[in-house]
Amino acid sequence: MGPLPFHLSPVLFLLLSLLLIFQPCTSSRPQIVDRSSASLQLQSSSNVTGSSKRTCSDKAVCKPGVLLPVWLPVNPPVGEQAGRAVVYFICLIYMFLGVSIIADRFMAAIEVITSQEKEVTITKPNGETTVTTVRVWNETVSNLTLMALGSSAPEILLSVIEVCGHNFDAGELGPGTIVGSAAFNMFVIIGLCVWVIPEGEVRKIKHLRVFFVTAFWSIFAYIWLYLILAIISPGIVEVWEAIVTLIYFPVCVILAWIADRRLLFYKYMHKRYRADKRHGIVVEMEGDLEPKGIDVIIDGKIPDSNPGNSSNVTVQPANDEGQNKDEMVHILKDLKEKHPDKDINQLIEMANYSALRQRKKSRAFYRVQATRMLIGAGNVLRKHAAEHARRKATSGGTEDDRATCSHISFESPQYQCTENCGTLSLGVILVGGTDQNTFYVDYRTENGSANAGADYEFCEGTLIFKPGETQKEIKVGILDDDIFEEDEHFFVRLQNLRLDQGGSEGMGTPPKGRLVEPMVATITILDDDHAGIFTFRQRVLRVSESTGILTVTVVRNSGSRGTVTVPYHTEDGTAKAGVDYEETRGELEFTNEQTSQSLKVHIINVSEYEKQENFFIMLEEPKWLKRGISGNPTPEEEEARRISEMGKPILGEHSRLEVIILESCEFKSTVDKLLKDTNLAGVIGTHSWKEQFIEAVTVSAGDEDEEGEEQRAPNCCDYFMHILCIFWKILFAFVPPTEFLNGWACFIVSISVIGFLTAIIGDIASHFGCTVGLKDTVTAVVFVALGTSVPDTFASKVAATQDQYADASIGNVTGSNAVNVFLGIGVAWSVAAVYWKIKGKVFRVEPGSLAFSVTLFTIFAFFTMGVLMLRRRPSIGGELGGPKTTKALTALVFFGLWFLYILFSSLEVYCHIQGF
Repeated sequence: MGPLPFHLSPVLFLLLSLLLIFQPCTSSRPQIVDRSSASLQLQSSSNVTGSSKRTCSDKAVCKPGVLLPVWLPVNPPVGEQAGRAVVYFICLIYMFLGVSIIADRFMAAIEVITSQEKEVTITKPNGETTVTTVRVWNETVSNLTLMALGSSAPEILLSVIEVCGHNFDAGELGPGTIVGSAAFNMFVIIGLCVWVIPEGEVRKIKHLRVFFVTAFWSIFAYIWLYLILAIISPGIVEVWEAIVTLIYFPVCVILAWIADRRLLFYKYMHKRYRADKRHGIVVEMEGDLEPKGIDVIIDGKIPDSNPGNSSNVTVQPANDEGQNKDEMVHILKDLKEKHPDKDINQLIEMANYSALRQRKKSRAFYRVQATRMLIGAGNVLRKHAAEHARRKATSGGTEDDRATCSHISFESPQYQCTENCGTLSLGVILVGGTDQNTFYVDYRTENGSANAGADYEFCEGTLIFKPGETQKEIKVGILDDDIFEEDEHFFVRLQNLRLDQGGSEGMGTPPKGRLVEPMVATITILDDDHAGIFTFRQRVLRVSESTGILTVTVVRNSGSRGTVTVPYHTEDGTAKAGVDYEETRGELEFTNEQTSQSLKVHIINVSEYEKQENFFIMLEEPKWLKRGISGNPTPEEEEARRISEMGKPILGEHSRLEVIILESCEFKSTVDKLLKDTNLAGVIGTHSWKEQFIEAVTVSAGDEDEEGEEQRAPNCCDYFMHILCIFWKILFAFVPPTEFLNGWACFIVSISVIGFLTAIIGDIASHFGCTVGLKDTVTAVVFVALGTSVPDTFASKVAATQDQYADASIGNVTGSNAVNVFLGIGVAWSVAAVYWKIKGKVFRVEPGSLAFSVTLFTIFAFFTMGVLMLRRRPSIGGELGGPKTTKALTALVFFGLWFLYILFSSLEVYCHIQGF
């Protein structure tokens, strides 16, 4: 939906109002009074001690506004009067546009505030603790407080400013706008959301308990408004009535929070669960129409009734963070299957936008997205994905200092040899640098369990790396004996790197070379007088599920004489053969003097975000095939045979290797990175004033690109809207970025600006109405309510088509309608009632048109809720969408209810029908 309806809707409704209103009860020229007489008339009529009955007047009265005076001269010619009406109308539309843009900043601040996270420690049943992050704000509480305030801020502030700016007398514009906006939200927005769902799809409310609470309060709020206007104290709002109206707001929030957390009586209500097939965790489901009497559903099937199994089931409420991770894992798996030729970086970029589209979004996000697409600021999801790709392409990663600094180290930290090898060569390598320097580095041997002179020959010296040379060798002599002994080791250390022969250690600044790990090589001398002890190097081996082919080394210690075979096989633990790994069985053959051999096991990658499954590799008893001595042995060989018989091949300490399969670190880090990159607060938030000003002067395409499509260039409509809004964009770029004070600085400044613009809108709307002959009540219900609700309309439409559920599109409509009354009416009337109480008078509010509008809205709202509940039946399946005929009929009914509301409210204002 483009920006065109934004301009046409007020014109259409203007024509409609003129046809409905300018009947016999209107005159060709409205009456205009000066500031003093209007104020005197208002004050004298509002707080007299007797009861006053509303009289029908056929003339609209222009009154001075809070900020704008009446346009003089009084009683202009008809042509000038028409010109004034056009000017007022254009200014009103432009001010609505400004409020929508600053509300964009306001809602972005709310998204940042409500996205704050904290770390909590979770203790598992086995005592193990893990640290995870959780949202500080409960979703339901944030929706009914900051989100609803952001959505309804213009209506609420208009009501408060109108009362406070007109000597604390009741006005018609604020309350009329609140009721008119509620009607537009309930009938037009919900009707539109029903219609825009794609053919054959449905959307249903997930958090049904919370919806029932907010739906009750959204209707009760207007019933209460009628009671205090026409029943309890007709025409008078007492202090306690206004205070109770205000108190209902926190009561509504608390009850919705209780419903969301399933506290108090909610925990005794019927529950349905879905069991995870792998871990047995039961996840709570809401809003699903399942067969009655079924409490647990496993993999879509009804499990066998077995009370004995119930103790093994753990109940765990659904976690949004876990759901986001699962969705990200699913996206990456799907992309890998669809695009096997893409590398991981390309898949990440594709997953970034896909995840942004599929991720659950708040009301604030949809409001911001709708506004930015409307004003030519572009699709925020596309822009974020493109910016993310651009930053990654330009960053390129940080380079180390090897371009200018040479790194010198051993080629390997570990070396092995048998004691009869004679000489062992150790490699030293040079990596990086400019190839223009000569380096000198000393080396020397150091004793470990092996001793110089008995097991190896002590050596020390200096290696010289001339320009262009990258590798040197150190040779160490190994001493042999015929004594059976354990394996021994010693060390060779590199030290004293320098540029000059005989110079002191040092490379200058910046350094031209440095010693890096490994600077010490460990040499293990293996005894060759024993068949060997066969063992794994460790008891536990942790591997990633993305390893593929796992190579496990079996080492032969304390001897390497003869040929030995070692059978092996795998055994299941929590990991299952064929699911997590492939069963393996075989033999390893160690030839004479061979000290290590490897076996391979295939690990199956199922791409899980979190995983910890184990299986075992078992070594069986080794078999000595060839002992290394044959023929007629000499006396020396007989002695060697006797020594070798003392060392038959045996299994060592670690003959059973536990292999723990963990999630892929790369895959997990990729998911975590995508979760961080797709944080919606980061998508719509800003980090600096520079970023805001660049965004303000940049025009982007405002279409709703489908996944996989390239972002198109801006068209003429985008440029037109950008030029039209450029003043507001640059002006509001001065608002503090959302990163400052976690969004609170932007929040405070934005709501202050909204209040100022709303005061101007109230004055312009009132002056426009009286200029064309409309009363404030009709102006509020038709024009002001429409202007303040258009951004919400686009936001709900986007939410309805993109969200999996209907909560974001219609669930928040009920919450906003309740908050409008409790805050917009509650705050304004509480202040006024207390003020007049102090003055010794009463706060008078004429019930007439307002009470009639409230009654009409309440009746229609009951009908709307009933229709929505009927649509949840299996024949349709949800509140939104469904069969084409059904959804068209529902939308037409809802649009018709709004038309009837406007018609009857307007006729009652001009006494064509009898009100209260």
